[in-house]
Amino acid sequence: MQTNNKLFCSRLVLRQGIDRLRLASVLAVLTVSLLSWTAAARAGDAPAWMHALVNVPLPEHDEKTDAVLLYSGRFVLVQSAEKIKITVREAFKILRPSGREYGTLVVPYNSHQKITAMRAWCIPSQGKDYEIKDKEAVEISLPKIEGSELITDVKDRLLRIPAADPGNIVGYEYEKEDQPFVLQDIWRFQQESPVREARYSLQLPSGWEYKVKWMNYPEIKPVESGNQFEWVVSQIKGIHHEDNMPPWQGVAGQMIISLVPRGASVQSRGFQNWKEMGIWYQGLTSGRRDASPELKQKVASLASSSRTPLEKMKALANFAQSDIRYVAIELGIGGWQPHAAPEVFTHHYGDCKDKATLMGAMLQEIGVDSYYVIINSERGSVTPETPAHKDGFDHAIIAVKLPDSVVDASLMATIVHPKLGRLLFFDPTDELTPFGQLNGALQANYGLLVGPDGGELVELPVMPPAMNGIRRAGKLTLDAFGTLTGDVQEIRVGDRASSQRWALRTVNKDTDKIKPIETLLSHSLATFEITKASVGNLQSTDLPFVYNYSVTARNYAKPAGNLLLLRPRFIGNKSSDLLETKEPRKYPVEFDGPSRDTDTFEIALPPGYEVDDLPPPVDADYSFASYHSKTEVHGSMLKYTRTFEVKELSVPVSKVEDLKKLYRIIASDERNAAVLKPTSH
Repeated sequence: MQTNNKLFCSRLVLRQGIDRLRLASVLAVLTVSLLSWTAAARAGDAPAWMHALVNVPLPEHDEKTDAVLLYSGRFVLVQSAEKIKITVREAFKILRPSGREYGTLVVPYNSHQKITAMRAWCIPSQGKDYEIKDKEAVEISLPKIEGSELITDVKDRLLRIPAADPGNIVGYEYEKEDQPFVLQDIWRFQQESPVREARYSLQLPSGWEYKVKWMNYPEIKPVESGNQFEWVVSQIKGIHHEDNMPPWQGVAGQMIISLVPRGASVQSRGFQNWKEMGIWYQGLTSGRRDASPELKQKVASLASSSRTPLEKMKALANFAQSDIRYVAIELGIGGWQPHAAPEVFTHHYGDCKDKATLMGAMLQEIGVDSYYVIINSERGSVTPETPAHKDGFDHAIIAVKLPDSVVDASLMATIVHPKLGRLLFFDPTDELTPFGQLNGALQANYGLLVGPDGGELVELPVMPPAMNGIRRAGKLTLDAFGTLTGDVQEIRVGDRASSQRWALRTVNKDTDKIKPIETLLSHSLATFEITKASVGNLQSTDLPFVYNYSVTARNYAKPAGNLLLLRPRFIGNKSSDLLETKEPRKYPVEFDGPSRDTDTFEIALPPGYEVDDLPPPVDADYSFASYHSKTEVHGSMLKYTRTFEVKELSVPVSKVEDLKKLYRIIASDERNAAVLKPTSH
């Protein structure tokens, strides 16, 4: 499936929304149209290039592989800077029933791309070929993403291939005419399915040149014939999904092709490096930050009640985050180019690049410079080794050049640039992360800083672990029958707070506001009753989010003869079975962000009982994370404390066994019990 080439801005929690919801829409269309498609399919010979694949050896695969890609061809004919013709051919052999999804062809297009032909075939293991033609295709629009509005000219044309059953070969061919905004193409030859052979053919006009960069794969030289060039790769392993793995862009083999017309310059819609891409983006944003009289007046009003430059910046940031509704209108070049700041202000809506533009314009009015930062909302999609290309990013934020007089400990998302000075990174789209901080997905992420001299790939800062976490404290009482009652307070900061605020953003009933707590307790307690609960600082994003609740857990302590077995870790799970798999791990483990979670549970023991045995303390410290726990007795009070800290955001494959060991240590500690015995007389 091809992906949308436009710059799409997504909120933190929506970063996988488009592809996931597009798939949901496709499945819905399939459900309604199954019978009509089957009826539309007619006997018709599949083309010779497909029949040549019937008896070829399959690429290496395992028993869980749903399908293998026997052949993939992408043929690019460059007719001019304004017109490129692309032909795509692919054929899969279905191996398992769950591989039937490969019998669905989905091709996106927009007002600058036209699908000129589209056909598909099935070669059954027995019987005659099936053919389905362009006229049977269905068009669908991108679905609405929860929490946002998207108006775009991107649509999908969908064609279902009948009899996509195990043992059968399904294939398709389509042609597109493209009027490119950027003279660049990407060959994505590695995917989930193993690939037997993939070809990329490029034909250029006389005098044109090309530049190629390879990602996650050794460079292959093309076969040349005049102005035609062809690359061939074969026996490509499939990418099996692993939980918490790096994003697809960061691991899949790809080739980036930049096209260079005769006598071309950066202004001719092409770029060879990040500096040139920054210059190209400067051209798209030129003049967009110029403020209107109405916007100037609004900035003056917002800043009038602020005494210091920092207070003024925070007031503008709050306006951009909270008062400008997220609406993405991305038609044509609008998928890349922001709307002008006065237009965004007048309509009070915009997407990420619009909000960044408005914020930059407002800062300019109070004498503060800022720069666009184009970034991917999934850390690891772009790395220092990634070549400059148009599909690397899906989000836009800004870097604020802090005045020398602005020094404050709350401004954590800051780097010192050798030429531009102190830069504070700020996301105007993320209304739940306060000015001065960054959400976890952007930390240690690489973005294109569009400075005065062009573009530069920079690494964003990492927040201290203590800036993101849950501080949970409980004061509880155990009775002689094993019932535990008491009060718990949870203080959440950083992304831990943002996620709860987002989950409760549309909740009005008080009973619904505590459902996350009910879910938490259900994972730790067999039976429980919440007797009262409250939420604090729900709307105040500059303050910690707070849960206060009282709970009763019957039969919490388990009798064993005249003893009671008491688990000191009352609630909360930090262990994980992520790595408890039969297959060895192939990709690094990615954490959402640095974090520091603490639990403190004080349990008053029942009269007539004393501690006979305590779980041992735990001290496990690795470079990427640490876990410490301790159970103590103070008179008739048992106290359990623990801290789990994530220090590094990526665990390489060479260290996953250490991570597995750490999770097992945590799981053991979470199960451990203290032994209570009757008091001696």
